[in-house]
Amino acid sequence: MISSDYKKKMADSWFSYLQIQICKSFEILENNKLKFSKRNWYKKNMKEGGGTSYLLTGGKIFDKVGVNKSTVSGIFPKKFKSKILGAEKKGRYWASGISVVAHMKNPKIPAIHFNTRFIVTSKEWFGGGMDATPSHEDKKEKQIIHHALKKICLGNKKNYKKYKKWCDEYFYLPHRKETRGIGGIFFDYETKDWIKNFKFVRDLGLAFIDISNEVINRKKNLKYTKKDKEKQLLKRGRYVEFNLLYDRGTKFGMNSGGNTDSILMSLPPEAKWK
Repeated sequence: MISSDYKKKMADSWFSYLQIQICKSFEILENNKLKFSKRNWYKKNMKEGGGTSYLLTGGKIFDKVGVNKSTVSGIFPKKFKSKILGAEKKGRYWASGISVVAHMKNPKIPAIHFNTRFIVTSKEWFGGGMDATPSHEDKKEKQIIHHALKKICLGNKKNYKKYKKWCDEYFYLPHRKETRGIGGIFFDYETKDWIKNFKFVRDLGLAFIDISNEVINRKKNLKYTKKDKEKQLLKRGRYVEFNLLYDRGTKFGMNSGGNTDSILMSLPPEAKWK
């Protein structure tokens, strides 16, 4: 039987490794002319952990991209612990994960989001996913992303249709009655078979790098107009609304003593509303 401490150590190490690989990949897309800035942060009680945030802004590819990794522990506030699997009674938790949000300079390229996490309360589970939010419709692009995600799911004997549906339902703005983007996959509470789930999470992390590169390289040289950019900024407004009103990661971060600047790094540098 694998100990909980071993699982925590392995997950934490993987997320740290993946964070560096994603940053390297994105710097290569910027022709290594622009580098990520690094910032470490810690919870008030330093024994309860912290995180590392990498941020790149004003690039030829990326208007803004944040790659965050954190490993934290503690006790959830009373009002929040009832919402977390296995934390209902004692409220104690340990959590490690990585989150990436990339807002592109070229409005023809979609915003891309990815995250994976391992959470321990009285239960242990993996969660995460990947999705894309374009401001311009591209059926081929949608096909590329979903085909790649389906391949990862099938290769790990995961239910792609279930994860896709979960993503579509999760990234939905009820007050607008519209989806945030073209979806992807979303999963949570994967408690069975830690070894297989950990492999799936690793495969998805590496696939995210490949998918991002393919999507960006397809369109990085496309020309765009002011009207195209305006359309992108309006779509970013929807992104802001979702992340502040509904996103689980935002709520989890705020209720687990996370760093506010790192949590809100997912927000675009510029957005508009009519």
